[in-house]
Amino acid sequence: MKNSLKLTLLAATLGATALAGAVYAFPGGKGGMTPPSFEEMDANGDGVVTADELEALGASQFAALDTDGNGVISAEELTAMMQERAAGRMAKGVERMIEKMDQDGDGALSADEMPGPDMSKMLGHVDSDGDGAISADEFEAAKEQRGERGGNGKRGGHGEGGGHGEGGHGSKGDHGARG
Repeated sequence: MKNSLKLTLLAATLGATALAGAVYAFPGGKGGMTPPSFEEMDANGDGVVTADELEALGASQFAALDTDGNGVISAEELTAMMQERAAGRMAKGVERMIEKMDQDGDGALSADEMPGPDMSKMLGHVDSDGDGAISADEFEAAKEQRGERGGNGKRGGHGEGGGHGEGGHGSKGDHGARG
């Protein structure tokens, strides 16, 4: 009897863990990105979570994703969920960016508040004769020099294998092809 009880508890624990992991894929929780809290799983509030409560939670999560109610999740429904999540992450990122850079507190970023490259420093790297301007010859020489460093004139980026460093993103249209 003890072994039977242990197996039942183990199965219930594994089921709850699997369901909590599966909930990541569905809307709900905190924006659909975190597993449900104990309180959310304990639907009747009795301090314990039963298999019935977990099944009901899974069914409600599925129903929330199955927006047309036909009993299956379509590619369109999954796409809509992913777009909603991406929009939420983007909105949070924009909010953080404004909080960090908005110096006058007006809730918007002016050109002065936006970081930009130091143009005089960039000009100095290319202006080989120091006349304060870039000639066509200087431009071509800088372009060739960047090409020799790898990355087809682009800085940084991801090289082969997904790491940073040599390789860059490549030129427009090559989509990472190496040759």
